[in-house]
Amino acid sequence: MVDPIGNKAGAVADRRIAPVAPAAPVAAAKPTSNEVRAVESTAVQLTGTMAAKPPVDAERVAKIRKAIEDGKFPIYPTTIADRLLALKLEWSPNDPA
Repeated sequence: MVDPIGNKAGAVADRRIAPVAPAAPVAAAKPTSNEVRAVESTAVQLTGTMAAKPPVDAERVAKIRKAIEDGKFPIYPTTIADRLLALKLEWSPNDPA
């Protein structure tokens, strides 16, 4: 049998306020200097690598352009409409929420 949710019949709930002692202060964790240098150097390398590349994949654009010219690029009006609505409503179709 399943117990009902909430107070049980005949059960007395203890409603006294229990005293609480203040917690001891906790010091924040500080990264070691080696960790900081490693993260900074990785960030600098990544920034340099990304800055050297163009923001658009030219090879992919060329493939899509060629497929459109050849009439082999699939066009789905419902997908286009969904993406336009998502853009208008600032919604991502890949978001789980």
